[in-house]
Amino acid sequence: MIFILSKVLLFLIKPLIWACCLFLIALFSKHTLRRKRLLIAGVVVLLFFSNGFIFGKVADAYEASYPPNDVYDVAIVLGGFSGINSRNNQISFAASGDRLFQTLALYKSAKVKKIMIASGNGSLTGEGIKEADMAHDYLQKIGIPDSVILIENQSRNTIENAANCYQLLKRKAPNAKIVVITSAWHIPRAKLIFSKYFGEELNYYPTNFIGKTEFGWTDFIIPNAEALSNWEFLFKEWIGLVVDQIRA
Repeated sequence: MIFILSKVLLFLIKPLIWACCLFLIALFSKHTLRRKRLLIAGVVVLLFFSNGFIFGKVADAYEASYPPNDVYDVAIVLGGFSGINSRNNQISFAASGDRLFQTLALYKSAKVKKIMIASGNGSLTGEGIKEADMAHDYLQKIGIPDSVILIENQSRNTIENAANCYQLLKRKAPNAKIVVITSAWHIPRAKLIFSKYFGEELNYYPTNFIGKTEFGWTDFIIPNAEALSNWEFLFKEWIGLVVDQIRA
């Protein structure tokens, strides 16, 4: 039930949906003053959440920084970075594909010895191809030895990622030095969850930052559709962080 509700929540936390609802209510409102206020509110919502400077500063303040430059026995790569290309039934990388690519860079530079892909199928039914299995095939195709790859393909979310990875690594690499690799905006919540299983000893490597440290004049005055969309990532993480802290 919680998993289904989380999928519904993803739809409701979109600022664009909020603005559209305000405009629709205004459209059917019979009171002129109320209609005007609703239209203004809708415009304000759009302008605020599409402002690149506001979003860039907020996201940058929330995102994690890089860990110490060290060597790790296992890199746990959290899923959500790919899907399937229905045209050729091959893996297709999303914006979070940087999670896997940065892991490969760490492996090639001898900073990571083994790569553990943690992701099953995040659909409501849980049926279909597992993301970890697709990533496994991809890594083999680009020449990563099978002995380097570890697979956790049953999890549907970060909580299950942590629980399943802990059980697998407890058997296969109980004393391993571990780094968790995921999107920079996802690390605060991932750290909270993984700490319940692994303690505070893990390090976390951020990828695909959505915050900004430098801005152009367009960020201040021109609405940005990407900023409008990216707020969803932060809202999802903030809500999840609060829920996970209450559970703790």
